[in-house]
Amino acid sequence: MNITSLQNSKIKQIVKLREDKRQRQRDNLMIVEGWDELTLALQSGLKPETLLTAPELASRSIDFPAAEALTLSCAVFEKISYRENPDGWLGVFPLPKRALDEIQLSASPLVIVAESVEKPGNLGAILRTADAAHVDALLVCDPRVDLWNPNVIRASRGAVFAVPAIEVESPKALTWLRSRKMRVLAATPSAEALFTEVNLREPTAIAVGTEDKGLTDFWMSAADLRVKIPMLGKVNSLNVSIATALIAYEAVRQRATQV
Repeated sequence: MNITSLQNSKIKQIVKLREDKRQRQRDNLMIVEGWDELTLALQSGLKPETLLTAPELASRSIDFPAAEALTLSCAVFEKISYRENPDGWLGVFPLPKRALDEIQLSASPLVIVAESVEKPGNLGAILRTADAAHVDALLVCDPRVDLWNPNVIRASRGAVFAVPAIEVESPKALTWLRSRKMRVLAATPSAEALFTEVNLREPTAIAVGTEDKGLTDFWMSAADLRVKIPMLGKVNSLNVSIATALIAYEAVRQRATQV
């Protein structure tokens, strides 16, 4: 099927899915744009309902099983795209179903708890860190931006499909962590200990909060230890994704030198 009209009903639906979290929840659908992101989604076991391509923009071929395959004009594809330089591939997928009890933990797990992250770019970057550092899971607690926001998927470069990530309320997340005998580490500028001075070889959950207010009292009171990142300039906090990466890779470093 070839679509050349911007008024096509399928195109209007995809635009709504791109822009509205409630629409994604109502339709139980999300959109994934980009060859790399689509590849990771497929490798994770997801199957697209619809696969859309603009031959004028697509430099790489793709062979994904989809119930429906559509070819779009360049102008129509740019209407549904959320990228500056689209590569001509976009898929519509059912929202993944994930549950805490399905997460498989390693012998000494490392988990990231991201509380109330509100910027898609930050959540996407945390997902990339989680994938690169091979953390066991990312718990997105009380989120202000959903995991399946197209800009989160884009910022994560598809890592959202490679990392066991799940949205969960904070009390439920803490109960799950305690049942797995994991320590909770709170990242906060008010801590006394540096993040390089604590033992991160044990089962640990790294909790990070918003840049303006940090972690809420819930996670601060639940923390078994608090750590800070040294700030030698005039500002008192780092971007939350950078802070997460520093602490996660300190855990990676310590575990690589474990005797």
